[in-house]
Amino acid sequence: MARDSCLARVTAGVAVGGAVGGAVGAVYGTYEAIRNRVPGLLKVRYIGRTTVGSAAIFGLFLGAGSLIHCGKSY
Repeated sequence: MARDSCLARVTAGVAVGGAVGGAVGAVYGTYEAIRNRVPGLLKVRYIGRTTVGSAAIFGLFLGAGSLIHCGKSY
């Protein structure tokens, strides 16, 4: 039972981290695309790459943090 709850916590951490990272990446990618004057449809690729990269990094770190805290009992 504790293992399932730990897996659920880590999964929730990855999901929340991915959502937050995706939102931050989309805003930052849009800002950078406009600031650097990326032409035409390349903006979509630039924003998408920034969004996915940021979501992956945030999800990884929040999932790792959830895994570390999973073993602690408060």
